Amino acid sequence: MGAPILEMRNITKEFPGVKALDDVSFTVAEGEIHGLVGENGAGKSTLMKVLSGVHAFGTYTGDILLHGEVQAYKHISESEQAGVAIIYQELALIPELSVYENIFLGQEISKGLAIDWNETIKQTAVILKRVGLDVNPSTKIKNLGVGQQQLVEIAKALHRNVSILILDEPTAALNEDDSENLLRLLREQRAQGVTCILISHKLKEIIDIADTVTVLRDGQTICTLDASAGEASESALIKYMVGREIDNIYPPREHEISTEVALEVKNWQAYDPQLGREILKDINFNVRKGEIVGLAGLMGAGRTELALSLFGNAANYRVSGEIFVRGTLMKFSHPHDALVAGLVYLTEDRKGDGLILIQDVKQNITLANLEEISLRGRIDNNAEIKVANEYRRSLSIKTPSVEQKVGNLSGGNQQKVSLAKCLFVKPDILILDEPTRGIDVGAKYEIYTIMNRLVQEGMSIIMISSELPEVLGMSDRIYVVSGGKIVGEMPAGEATQENIMGLATDY
Repeated sequence: MGAPILEMRNITKEFPGVKALDDVSFTVAEGEIHGLVGENGAGKSTLMKVLSGVHAFGTYTGDILLHGEVQAYKHISESEQAGVAIIYQELALIPELSVYENIFLGQEISKGLAIDWNETIKQTAVILKRVGLDVNPSTKIKNLGVGQQQLVEIAKALHRNVSILILDEPTAALNEDDSENLLRLLREQRAQGVTCILISHKLKEIIDIADTVTVLRDGQTICTLDASAGEASESALIKYMVGREIDNIYPPREHEISTEVALEVKNWQAYDPQLGREILKDINFNVRKGEIVGLAGLMGAGRTELALSLFGNAANYRVSGEIFVRGTLMKFSHPHDALVAGLVYLTEDRKGDGLILIQDVKQNITLANLEEISLRGRIDNNAEIKVANEYRRSLSIKTPSVEQKVGNLSGGNQQKVSLAKCLFVKPDILILDEPTRGIDVGAKYEIYTIMNRLVQEGMSIIMISSELPEVLGMSDRIYVVSGGKIVGEMPAGEATQENIMGLATDY
């Protein structure tokens, strides 16, 4: 590796009621891929926001040195001019604009007083070739897949002659092929001299691609490991991240599953009027009391569509078939009907659909069951605080107060708040859609422990997950979904990643 391109010395950043960064030092060598890992709330994203000027000079203490010179970015545009670009998990593209319009937004090519669109398109084609994206530059962003949109973001950064490329959870929402394609691209950029800082909760991914790994915990630098020399093993990273050893990330569960069927779905079909086609065909499955059933499959297989169609048909599909809850035939015309029947759905998009980020923890937890804390049509504030604090304790939600805004919490704690909201309606059947997406290994373990406790108490869980180790580690039984159909069923003890993928790709 080369000499340091970046040094962050003794960075301290405070928010009201919390010290997010406490004397953090961080050094990155030129031309390397540097992994940055830690639990949710460890300070990773905050550190990168300091570096990129989102948290302006003067709002933190400490020094940023780029090529040995002290920097004082007061705005993100200043860091971009210096060659620092950051790509967030929530992409900053404009869906209605074309690829070329997004890439050159704010840096349009002029011809006289007008924009030279022909030259813009020509240069966009060259940039897209650099990132290996074979699409028409005139394609609107909304018509691209998530993996393709990620590549457009990288193309946009490279066009600005970036020297340090920061990627915050870039593969969190990508399938396996798109993730591998993105990692290949990062290796290519490293070979061309681009320095990358990669934040990811996928430790195998970090170990595979990073030259060096820095671990943060509770806003402090714990260690920096030479991954190229084999220092950054998965067990070592977990130990440094959580401050203790976790021998088995999937906690053991020992209880008898009831023979009572909690949910049964027969001959279920769904037609999407917007797509103009059938998206679910002849779905038949069941879940027993006290059982975790995993739904495995590739992105686009129909797993989320199945969950939404069952949960009161929240997406307004044209559905047919039968739903039995504890042996009784039910008809849900609205999500509230499903809630009343004891069926609740935890969305895969906690920020977009699951939580109201500008409201506080207590308001989010009680939102789906306000009747429980209301007296003569008015919310009982004391009752709301009491309920929220009970869930704060039982789910170990790390927050200074239940009156803290949810948007200020880490991803793992936001997920626990979203789960608390579901549990407050006191369901019998819980559908969890990607329950650990974008959260760290310690928070995952806590979510898994909560799931085990819930099924031991008699709840039934349907878990949708794109991570096959998670499906295998947490499920009692697994259904494989492909092309809108259930193409296989197996006990978890007989399942392997190979036979699941074989079914998932055979349609």
